[in-house]
Amino acid sequence: MTDPRPQAIADRFRGFLPVVVDVETAGFNPRTDALLEISAVFLDMDDDGYLAPGEHITYDIHPFEGANLEQAALDFTGIDPFHPERSAVDEKEAMTEVFRTIRREVKEQHCTRAVLVGHNAHFDHAFVMSAAERINAKRNPFHPFSSFDTASLAGLIYGQTVLAKACRVAGVPFDNADAHSAEYDALRTAELFCAMVNRLQDVGAWPPEA
Repeated sequence: MTDPRPQAIADRFRGFLPVVVDVETAGFNPRTDALLEISAVFLDMDDDGYLAPGEHITYDIHPFEGANLEQAALDFTGIDPFHPERSAVDEKEAMTEVFRTIRREVKEQHCTRAVLVGHNAHFDHAFVMSAAERINAKRNPFHPFSSFDTASLAGLIYGQTVLAKACRVAGVPFDNADAHSAEYDALRTAELFCAMVNRLQDVGAWPPEA
């Protein structure tokens, strides 16, 4: 009898490639406030259909010309956009490379498009889409409106919607002192997403009965 469990990410997510993304910004308005950091984490799937975080890419980003910088947001993240030791690049360079890397992964995984995974994903998705519009990106790999929100999923599975609390319930270590950097939050979100997807498989909720 053939094992019905998925052995490729494309099979598990209807041809989509989940890419975990976290952004750090200088405010809440994706059209006016600066995008300061972005991190994207790719996911690996083993032969039994279990997910684990894979490679990731991270960029510090210079505020785009005319960008608004809300001091309250900077105080919250602890980011100094103009710190001399900050290895930031222009938004166009960062987003072009992020999109290029994701498109390559989409092709290698035999997927049709990437779908953004994020904690309160609408926030990250909005900033990514606004940045894509600013740089006039011709080949944005992300679905224009669909996303996987780990806050909603964690509320359903664990009864927790705060990233730190959901991670702890899921058995994912979380250090509040390291939070609010795009790389750290994206990696923890990736671990949380994998834990939830794998849990569904462990309890027999995936694959669904025919």
